[in-house]
Amino acid sequence: MSQDNRFSPEPPDESPETCSPSESPPLVPARPQRLEATVSRPGLDSRGSVFFAAVEMTRMPMVLTDPRQPDNPIVFANHAFLELTGYAEAEVIGRNCRFLQGPRTSREGVAELRQAIEQHLAVSVELLNYKRDGTPFWNAVYLAPVHDGEGRLVYFFASQLDVTRRRTSEQAFRQAQKMESIGQLTAGLAHDFNNLLLVASGNLEILRSSLGESDLQRYAARIGKALERGTKVTRQLLAFARKTRLDPRPTDLSTLINEFGEMLETTAGSRVDLQFNLRRRRPPAEIDPVHLEMALLNVIINARDAMPGGGTITIATAAGAPRHGCPEGRYVVLSVTDEGTGMPPHVLERATEPFFTTKGVGEGTGLGLAMVQGFVQQSRGLLEIDSEEGAGTTIRMLFPAAREAVAAAPRPRPAGPLANPAATGETILVVEDNEDILNLALEHLGILGYRALAARSADEALDLLDRPENGPVDLLFTDILMPGSVNGFVLAEQVRKRLPEVAVLYTTGYNEDLLAEAPRSASMDVLGKPYLRAELADRVRAALDRTARPALARRTRPGAPGPRHEG
Repeated sequence: MSQDNRFSPEPPDESPETCSPSESPPLVPARPQRLEATVSRPGLDSRGSVFFAAVEMTRMPMVLTDPRQPDNPIVFANHAFLELTGYAEAEVIGRNCRFLQGPRTSREGVAELRQAIEQHLAVSVELLNYKRDGTPFWNAVYLAPVHDGEGRLVYFFASQLDVTRRRTSEQAFRQAQKMESIGQLTAGLAHDFNNLLLVASGNLEILRSSLGESDLQRYAARIGKALERGTKVTRQLLAFARKTRLDPRPTDLSTLINEFGEMLETTAGSRVDLQFNLRRRRPPAEIDPVHLEMALLNVIINARDAMPGGGTITIATAAGAPRHGCPEGRYVVLSVTDEGTGMPPHVLERATEPFFTTKGVGEGTGLGLAMVQGFVQQSRGLLEIDSEEGAGTTIRMLFPAAREAVAAAPRPRPAGPLANPAATGETILVVEDNEDILNLALEHLGILGYRALAARSADEALDLLDRPENGPVDLLFTDILMPGSVNGFVLAEQVRKRLPEVAVLYTTGYNEDLLAEAPRSASMDVLGKPYLRAELADRVRAALDRTARPALARRTRPGAPGPRHEG
């Protein structure tokens, strides 16, 4: 309870705000009520009645204050109030209730209580108060005046209730809603930004090939580096939004970290002692190993930056049990512990928010832990962060254990460029609703020697297939998301009904939910945006080579047109 009759509450150190022991929703406004009580014998000397016994035994914290005395002090507090606040009776009797206030107690809430007291009204309000040991708690206060038989104000009665758990749950729900909304917005922005990056990087690639050994190459190189950083940011945004296209498979975490150890040590730097506590004979985790490496690098970078003077980072693996928020089953735990500065509570609460960072300008994007959390959640796992200011930080990533055994052979690394990705007269139908991206794809394919047909919608693509002068199509290169009800998957099905052996290569700016639900086949492949010409060449050649249709027969048919580029 935090009320005052002639209360002049000490102004808090900070601007008016409320918070839970974590962070809070807005202040619950006071609700004045026309309720009051009357007593015939206002004294507190006789405490042997059943009513006093009931008040002492109840679990509801209660106090009485005496507005007839200076500063409206507490004159009675039951055992429940003393247990709630941690004070002894001698420490509260004779004091104004403002001793429960703290730096984050709302001035507006105290003002509402004071106004109700001045007007002799009953009121209920929720305030952030503080216990004797400094622990904050949300206090639901109900305050009412008590009069004597002649209508004179003799006491204020106040009951309290610790509602911290409810407020914290409400705040967690609001935070989850906020992060989901941010994730949806972020995914859409990243998709659009990927399209812009693709146009910029693709045209820069064409421009650089025409500059030769000109001095302008160094300016083009700077632009290229900036575009690479932009691409990295969009990937982090998509990971935070849980829209990254993952390829989960049974992976032994200890083996993966051993293979990746040299890169981790290089990232940690010479002033950091990187220690490994990797348990063997643990179940493999069902994860995408490439994205796990990216997540682990982000955690190591944060740990390194938290120890500017150097220190020890410990990477450990272990079997784990389900935690709150995890489905039942077996889990594998990957933890990273540093000896750095740690995080105070207000920073820890926001550690995984996108763009939140305590680093200086230009030293970080604030997307590292946001990306890690997005990846872990998309992997059906859980991210836990324990940190104390001045005592370091431990980050634990819990992943579901795989049902299958991990292969004995080492995990293959991504393959390099194909030896011969050149065109041999194939025809490619490009379907893209974005005009700039469509023109860029046609430009790349023309330079590579392919004959390209352009369509801006699924209907236009099907119309091109029906025109005999266009000849047969060897590959459908289509965006997944397009205006209208026909997306890239539906278009591919319709094209294959007409050309059963046609190869299909999809492209997308991010991993929509429908991508996970798409029908899988041996010839299905997805090229993420933005892509370089070399990547396009490799993926087109690979998709064409997987088809059993004899391309040579098509290329040598009578009257077949040679390679050309149609816009």
